[in-house]
Amino acid sequence: MRIKAENWKGFLFLSPWLIGLLVFTAYPIIASFVFSFTYYNGISSPEWTGLGNYVQLFRDPLFTKAIYNTIYLALIGIPIAQVISVLAALLLNTRIRFRGVFRAVYFLPSIVPVVATALLWKWFLNPEFGPLNVFLMKLGLPAPGWLIDPAWAKPALILTGIWGIGSPMVIYLAGLQNIPGELYEAAMLDGAGRFASFFRITLPMLSPVILFNVVMGVITSFQAFTTIFVMTNGGPDNSTLVYALLIYRNAFQFYKMGYASAMAWILLLLTAIAVLLVFKFFGKWGYFGAAE
Repeated sequence: MRIKAENWKGFLFLSPWLIGLLVFTAYPIIASFVFSFTYYNGISSPEWTGLGNYVQLFRDPLFTKAIYNTIYLALIGIPIAQVISVLAALLLNTRIRFRGVFRAVYFLPSIVPVVATALLWKWFLNPEFGPLNVFLMKLGLPAPGWLIDPAWAKPALILTGIWGIGSPMVIYLAGLQNIPGELYEAAMLDGAGRFASFFRITLPMLSPVILFNVVMGVITSFQAFTTIFVMTNGGPDNSTLVYALLIYRNAFQFYKMGYASAMAWILLLLTAIAVLLVFKFFGKWGYFGAAE
């Protein structure tokens, strides 16, 4: 009886979290799955349509456009961000003066509110009076249209994303500090230089950390919304219309809640496929310790 009483006390203490999980997480997930098979505008009662929403998705040209833009930003942006993050971590792992200050400066952009970051870069990349274009024109170089030119809009968003590499950089920095120094000493005795040590020791030992950052980057890229909504709102000419923004438009501008729910479940499927591909790639090329 005493054990049962203690169990009830435990459930009582857990009840606020359990209620929040059921009401704000489990119920919306189940409801969105049901709504994805209905026509639902958020006001009237849902009308069952079966697979109608999913069939309509593949007939919608904006659907394929949004998938292309999302995958483009992920395939180009994630590798660039990871390379720069690793290089920054390597630099900040060396013994230099004011190392702590430099680490803080590199990390600060990642804790700036997303809306503030987007507004700052929207001003910085302004084609008429933005500091970047003013600087390029003073050098006699062509000034791109950035956020108003379909050819430059996606590179501008990638550039904005690179600015916030503080979080993956800190994780890489922690991974570098966990690599045993004896490995580098042994490599030095064998005559290996810095580049050989980097590719033979540093990168393989960082494989788990790279895997984590890439997976998080994939998930974040597939859910990208706020920065793009503030900076371009999907323009120009839908060149930056990403998947999450298209879901938002259908749900809260066109009130197609059922259609948006179907899109959300397709997004979950695409994200799962992308993450599985990342795991498969790292399972073949990564190093995760000697097999027992």
